[in-house]
Amino acid sequence: MAEVIGVRFKEVGKVYYFDPDNKKLHIGDTVIVETARGIECGVIAMENKEVSDDDIVHPLKKLIRKATKEDFKKLEDNRRKEKDALKICEKKIADHGLEMKLVDVEYTFDNSKILFYFTADGRVDFRALVKDLASVFRTRIELRQIGVRDESKMLGGLGVCGRPFCCSSFLGEFHPVSIKMAKEQGLSLSPTKISGTCGRLMCCLKYEQDAYTDLLKRTPKVGAIVKTPLGRGLVVENNLLSQTLKVKMDNTPDDAAPQTFKVKQVRLVKDGYIKLNKKEMDELKGLE
Repeated sequence: MAEVIGVRFKEVGKVYYFDPDNKKLHIGDTVIVETARGIECGVIAMENKEVSDDDIVHPLKKLIRKATKEDFKKLEDNRRKEKDALKICEKKIADHGLEMKLVDVEYTFDNSKILFYFTADGRVDFRALVKDLASVFRTRIELRQIGVRDESKMLGGLGVCGRPFCCSSFLGEFHPVSIKMAKEQGLSLSPTKISGTCGRLMCCLKYEQDAYTDLLKRTPKVGAIVKTPLGRGLVVENNLLSQTLKVKMDNTPDDAAPQTFKVKQVRLVKDGYIKLNKKEMDELKGLE
């Protein structure tokens, strides 16, 4: 076991472990630590805690100090520099005629490196741009291509639900979401219904997936053959949340309306399966 603190470098970002160096820290404290990128300023997201050695990437970097007034002033200076660097880089991108969209600029705390985050449809040869920027800023330059989800996380905004983006308000990391999840949850597979502002599948599809997976295990699927109090029939519709089924009875005319039963009222004879139309899946693959 080892005592660690958890530090977050972005408002909603991943938490990294550091050695507290025998100091007691509290959530919200601003601290200076050494990272793989250099000296950085972060905020305590997890107070001193004992964790297993298996959960730690060794060697564990030590806390340098709690932030001072001078450190906060340097942070303000860096924010001003980032705004200027953004304008300069956008002009350089236009001068080089590169098809890329600059999203954000970040100075490391010690100014040893400037990171430029951008999006692009494909690979971009930005070697000449890096040399140009290095001659202007006289420090190490890193251009990092990010995805549209990362762009939304950085810029923020309102989702289709009317609330701030999950990714920019509380999601530390992105979780895998798939078309299969939308299908299993009985959602419309229209791109406008299941995609977020970023143009990818909504992250919230993941939130209730475990509950739907559990319900699917004990709910006959569409196409299942079941035995009901009124006889045998075919499930033509199911509602996982209300645990009800609509069953087309074998002993009724073809044009007769299906009967509704609670799941606990029927006995499964042969289960159906969720059909994933290949053409439909291929068309929606770009949303994942």
